[in-house]
Amino acid sequence: MEQEKNKNALSHAASWFAKWVLNNKAVSILIIILLIQVNLLLLPRISFIFEPLSAFFSVMGLPLIMSGVLYYLLSPLIDWMETKKINRIASILIVFVVAAGFLVWGITALIPIIREQTLSLLNNWPDYLASFIAKIDAFFQIDLLSRLQMQLTGDGDSIATSITDRAEGLFGTTVSGIGNVFDVLSTTVLAVITTPFILFYLLKDGHNLPYHIMKFVPSKMRENTYLLMREMNLQISHYIRGQLLVAFFVGLMFWIGLSIIGLEYALTLGILAGALNLIPFLGTFIALLPIVIIAIVLYPPLMLVKVLIVFAIEQTLEGRVVQPLILGSSLKIHPVTIIAVLLTAGSLFGLPGVILGIPAYAIIKVILVHLFTWYQSYTGLYKDDSNPAPQPRISDKKKKKQLSLKKKL
Repeated sequence: MEQEKNKNALSHAASWFAKWVLNNKAVSILIIILLIQVNLLLLPRISFIFEPLSAFFSVMGLPLIMSGVLYYLLSPLIDWMETKKINRIASILIVFVVAAGFLVWGITALIPIIREQTLSLLNNWPDYLASFIAKIDAFFQIDLLSRLQMQLTGDGDSIATSITDRAEGLFGTTVSGIGNVFDVLSTTVLAVITTPFILFYLLKDGHNLPYHIMKFVPSKMRENTYLLMREMNLQISHYIRGQLLVAFFVGLMFWIGLSIIGLEYALTLGILAGALNLIPFLGTFIALLPIVIIAIVLYPPLMLVKVLIVFAIEQTLEGRVVQPLILGSSLKIHPVTIIAVLLTAGSLFGLPGVILGIPAYAIIKVILVHLFTWYQSYTGLYKDDSNPAPQPRISDKKKKKQLSLKKKL
């Protein structure tokens, strides 16, 4: 009798455990989250396991990133040439030869000009900055502004002193940052040498990579995993191609515009504007600061007006022509979200975070959307699709863009 009671008690406990733990979806999800948190807690204690990976990426990280960026830029061209019955390897070699020709032309024609302008700008920058700060001090010494400062703060020198100190700190940091950039450039020689070899094999076999990766994924998960990988790849490719092409046209427009109005260092400032345009929203305005300083210091006030006109034309062409044609709506991210991501990523990781924050957010967003879709189907809590809130109004133009994006996916 006692053995039967024990068996009944064990069976009752097992059924209770199965009902409230094993077969309870909410509890299962909480257990999974708890296990993930435990793993994250233990991860720093076993960080030595990842030291070989850290050493690998410290050497190969930059070549891999450069090869990946160039792969996304050139793969559509290689695919198009292959559709024209040109062998893939021959297509890659043709592209490499043409790229090498442009590189040689750039080294012989543009690099000397860029080097001369950059060295001249760096040598004269302290004088330009001092003259600019002196003009600010003189501007705030105007009687009307001085009286206004006294009424507002009670200290006639506080605003001018504050602006001067902040400008010195800001532009002093900028100059030291430019020096750090040159230090980084000197360490990229190895990456420049190894990147063409990695890029060649990426262009040759990269389109077959998903097929080989799927062999390591369990059969039941392959379809969803492939859809996730395809959408992530689409987001990354659109962002990289779009941002680099937009940055190129922004630099070209600034170079042409500043050359037309006769501003000194036009080529270097145009390249700087294009590079900084990789930082969404803020990059172009940061690039405008040295342009405005040079215009104020070296030329009469009329040059500042010309610079602002060039900037207005560039912003109009970029916003109305370049970005809609190149970027479209490939990344469906709200502007407020972009600003929040830039500020957060910049605070955590500095300049690399500002540049890579948006594509990283796009990838994380794709993963979370797929995880939420799985959660919806797993829990069954979202079967009823009714929503009491009024539907958002969507313009016909936005509907067409969403339909075109769905067709691409």
